[in-house]
Amino acid sequence: MAESNEPEPVWDEYDWERFLQQQDRKTERYMELLEKYIDDPDRDQIIAREMGWPHAVEAEEFDWTEVSFEAGSEEEEEEPEEETEGIPESFELHPLYQASFALTVWLDQLFEEVDGEVQNHPAAVKLATNSAVASSKLAAALSDDDVEEIGMTIAYLKRGLKAITNAIDASLVFAEEVQLSSHRRRQLRARLFQVRDGIIELMGDYRNQWRHRFGE
Repeated sequence: MAESNEPEPVWDEYDWERFLQQQDRKTERYMELLEKYIDDPDRDQIIAREMGWPHAVEAEEFDWTEVSFEAGSEEEEEEPEEETEGIPESFELHPLYQASFALTVWLDQLFEEVDGEVQNHPAAVKLATNSAVASSKLAAALSDDDVEEIGMTIAYLKRGLKAITNAIDASLVFAEEVQLSSHRRRQLRARLFQVRDGIIELMGDYRNQWRHRFGE
């Protein structure tokens, strides 16, 4: 049978979201297994077997730095891999990424000014963690200008939006429980919403590009 000359379909944001969720589940499963078998002398073989990496189970020497969470059984269809190396530095110059990174630095300073121990407050941990996650998702979203991967960009932006929204929720609890001054509350709110609103605006821009490019 002759091979089809039709181009492979381009993934939209929902395809990429399903793919990223799948990778999250695999990552969570790996971390659970690692914690469970951390002291077992056969840890690597056990984890490889549980993760469905038969090629790793039988290997005498296996470099775990080469592990990809896209790995699976030979019967599984190949999925596109996330690039983690060679990311261009251009994303560091984007105003929205700079704002998100500045937020994480500012939070560290805020915790120190309020009380050195406040960084261990549950709401402070949630606030700082989700702010950092939002920054990392923005870096991933802005690291590739390839028009064919707009869907992936939007999917990462959605994840960044979820993280910054969680940070906003945590900030309300944090500000109330540590009795943050009204001035600091306004600053915190302004920085968080600057990132949130920027992500929403950027998502709209990329969705317009998608519709213009693919007519959907």
